[in-house]
Amino acid sequence: MERYQEIERSIIKKFRREIWSKFMKSVQECELIQENDVIMVCISGGKDSFLLAKCIQELQRHGKYPFQAHYVVMDPGYTETNRNKIIENAKILNIPIEIFESDIFEVVSKVESSPCYLCARMRRGFLYSRAQELGCNKIALGHHFNDVIETTLLSMFYGAEIKTMMPKLHSENFEGLELIRPLYRVKEDSIIAWAKFNQLTFLNCACRFTEKSAIDEEMSKRKEMKTLIKNMQKKNPDIDYNIFKALDNVNLNCVVGTKKKGSYHNFLEDYEETKR
Repeated sequence: MERYQEIERSIIKKFRREIWSKFMKSVQECELIQENDVIMVCISGGKDSFLLAKCIQELQRHGKYPFQAHYVVMDPGYTETNRNKIIENAKILNIPIEIFESDIFEVVSKVESSPCYLCARMRRGFLYSRAQELGCNKIALGHHFNDVIETTLLSMFYGAEIKTMMPKLHSENFEGLELIRPLYRVKEDSIIAWAKFNQLTFLNCACRFTEKSAIDEEMSKRKEMKTLIKNMQKKNPDIDYNIFKALDNVNLNCVVGTKKKGSYHNFLEDYEETKR
């Protein structure tokens, strides 16, 4: 077998329970990929997005229904080394990537306030626009289980609200486009184990702004959440799953207030009716 075939086989065989089964569960239960979809698979150069691409490739070949996929890399201003690394990994993995350019890093490097927020917004805009140009109806991102629970805690601790990263959602600004996260249930440790088993190395953070400003990852809020969860797992190994499951098990009888589509509702609105 070619190396890429061995890598594909590892997803289906060795990591079937940890990766493939959880990928398929998300796809099927959340109805993420359907017949005749045209999906833009976003590849950033990291382990998560490359694994996502391989899983979707496998589903294309052996799934029950046909759909199309474009494997797209947006170059926001990568160094030549990082760009070449992405191209090299795509060849190793046999992924037919399509690269398009943007000037995001150049723009963000001139901003002092909230550069990461601006970068994320610009990336999203460029990707949605590209998806429309390609005639796609869905955009697939490589967010995984740990991203979900870390985002949940970040929203609580720093945003003062309870919300999570959804497995799919409709675009508010680009009509007809839907964002999907097929690795929603796959844990980051499993992705790391898959990469190590296949002796693959991927980009970690290729952001020039981060490199220039020497931001210490240990001080980032997301790193703080990672550390918090790991410390809590020492006493309760299931703490990560419990956080994940809690957002699928909300008891509205014991919630003070809820918000949907910009409309807020307080428990007092129907409090008297509950005693009847």
